[in-house]
Amino acid sequence: MIAKDVPVSAAAPVPPARCEILIIGAGPAGCAAARVLAQRGHDVLLVDKQPLGRDKICGDGLIPDTHAALERLGLLDRVLARAKRLGQISFTGRGGGRLELSAPIAVLPRRELDQLLNEAAQEAGARFLAPASFEAPLVDAAGKVCGARLVIDGQKHEIAADWVVLATGAVPGALAAAGMCERQTPSGIAMRGYVHAPGLSSRLQSQLDIAWSDAVKPGYGWIFPAPGDLYNIGVGVAGSHVSDGDGKGHKNRQINLRAMFDAFVESYPLAAELMREGRMVGELKGAPLRFSLEGARWTRPGLLVTGEAAGSTYSLTGEGIGKALETGILAAEAIAQHGQDEAAARAAYEQSLAALKPRFETYAKANRINAHPWIGDLLIWRAQRSERLRQKMQGVLNETSSPGALVSLRGLSRLLFSWS
Repeated sequence: MIAKDVPVSAAAPVPPARCEILIIGAGPAGCAAARVLAQRGHDVLLVDKQPLGRDKICGDGLIPDTHAALERLGLLDRVLARAKRLGQISFTGRGGGRLELSAPIAVLPRRELDQLLNEAAQEAGARFLAPASFEAPLVDAAGKVCGARLVIDGQKHEIAADWVVLATGAVPGALAAAGMCERQTPSGIAMRGYVHAPGLSSRLQSQLDIAWSDAVKPGYGWIFPAPGDLYNIGVGVAGSHVSDGDGKGHKNRQINLRAMFDAFVESYPLAAELMREGRMVGELKGAPLRFSLEGARWTRPGLLVTGEAAGSTYSLTGEGIGKALETGILAAEAIAQHGQDEAAARAAYEQSLAALKPRFETYAKANRINAHPWIGDLLIWRAQRSERLRQKMQGVLNETSSPGALVSLRGLSRLLFSWS
């Protein structure tokens, strides 16, 4: 079951008037940045609008890039000790074809993961303050961000800081308030629920399950087994926004996630089995997603944007925990390495995100598989007959192969005529 005994942190009665580094948002990106900076001796204040123990709508899967980031933080063993560890991922096409790939994957509900990351940041020396809502940046006469105005217990408080790191996730309110939002509409949307199903006899117990079908087009469905006989089941869609036609902005597509979830359960036998044999814990919940390092400015004087606020989620898979952690680490390293040279720190951070951008772009190209599930059928069919292609697909999970290359015109031609 989802943990119910998670401790809740109380708001500090008197927030500090100043800190060296103010991190707004205590998800993976914010906690990673806080831990790295605190370990290096910086005075860090980490704030969040919700107290410790909050729920977060997420698929909860920890794939290899998440493992690598947790290793850099010194937290991998601690997380894996609490997670459900899986040895493979399964892909099912619309025609029922199935492909299983070996992969070091773990699943831990975000309520527990975020609590662990927060505690690790505090363990390193960061202070935590919640609930505290970000209202606006403080800006000096030269235009540099020099702190933030927060709302705590209904009262406004100003906290001065040398640096502000914005790690507020996909909801654009804080980005807009900080003058960093370039697109209000999300890149994607997802819905998930938890099902308690003790003794479930199917293969769902041992692997992460991904399914494509016409019923969930232009998205996909998933089932992730979690600790305590719990299963995370959901659907997600990339490309949930479209151009408004005048070249000046975007608007949301009309997508009914609940209808898509119901169609997934009806069309996919394992989802139907899970919902039939198990019991829903809580309600289905939806959330926006921000992909491909797009939709927000990354920096302004005195401020860095990191994590999903900066668009750190992959569009093909909707996976964002690993890259949120990684971008949080990169933000912290830029500040720690360049000290008081504000311009150099911003330039270093911008360069580090720019270096990641090409990989995000390949995932965006590969997202066509969700809109055209026949591509998934083709991939599965060929990979069942080609060890070389299986290795390529496993390389996508390990970030040693490009997913975009598999579904490009050249890649599709190779699927049909080669990959022996």
